[in-house]
Amino acid sequence: MNPATTALRAGWSRGLIELRHSFTNGPELFSHFLWPGLMVVAMFFLRDLSFGSSGLLLGTLALPSILGMNAAAGMISMSQQLTADREDGTLLRAKATPHGMPAYLIGKVISVAGGLLADLVIFLVPGLLLVEGLAIGPGSWPTLAWVLALGLVATLPIGAVLGSAFASARAQGLLQLPFLAVIGISGIFYPITSLPEWLQWIAQVFPIYWMGLGMRSALLPDSAAAIEIGESWRHLETAGVLGVWAVLGLLVAPVVLRRMARGESGSNVAARRERALRRVG
Repeated sequence: MNPATTALRAGWSRGLIELRHSFTNGPELFSHFLWPGLMVVAMFFLRDLSFGSSGLLLGTLALPSILGMNAAAGMISMSQQLTADREDGTLLRAKATPHGMPAYLIGKVISVAGGLLADLVIFLVPGLLLVEGLAIGPGSWPTLAWVLALGLVATLPIGAVLGSAFASARAQGLLQLPFLAVIGISGIFYPITSLPEWLQWIAQVFPIYWMGLGMRSALLPDSAAAIEIGESWRHLETAGVLGVWAVLGLLVAPVVLRRMARGESGSNVAARRERALRRVG
């Protein structure tokens, strides 16, 4: 059988098993509901607040933005899972299996992307009941689909690169503060046009802003574009920036992952376990 076909089939099977396990394991099931639940609480407090004299409610603006933010958070999930698998030896076992690394990566993409889609639905259903003013029509779903698909391709490989940079899951906490800082300037909970222009330029470098903008273009009325940069949804720019991140990630991730996999050995895994046990003790 063709090696690529073998890796694809093995990765697909592995991804589905991991995804199913995440919804039958208590702690992981709780994590699926925790973050969407917190976002629903945030929506509850924003639902009746208005943005200036625009006539738009912050809850209406925030709901699609949070969808984009949560999808971008797959980058962090990918990074954390890859680092954890590296620390406990799962990655080393995959490396020792024929076509194991491609199958491992395919499976991880499937499990992380599937979990993200489930989390988005968990947030979206109660969110739609809380907020008013959305403009969901036949054209909403194709736009939402291409923004989500391109956004995942743009962020998940970058998450794999970040996961390769950390030898310990404990060090993953270093990613949280920069990620939260980018969220804060990306117009997720408040329109980006209310920020200083230099912060707007910084936010537009990262995929989080563009994923939020794309989701807003899918779910908000056309009149809401008046509070965006350039008073436009900027679909071409959204596709362009996310496309650049996707190409960058797809070029860099395989190189970094191969280099990281070559450096994995039983002695390295044992040393990391010993350090982890010393921290616990």
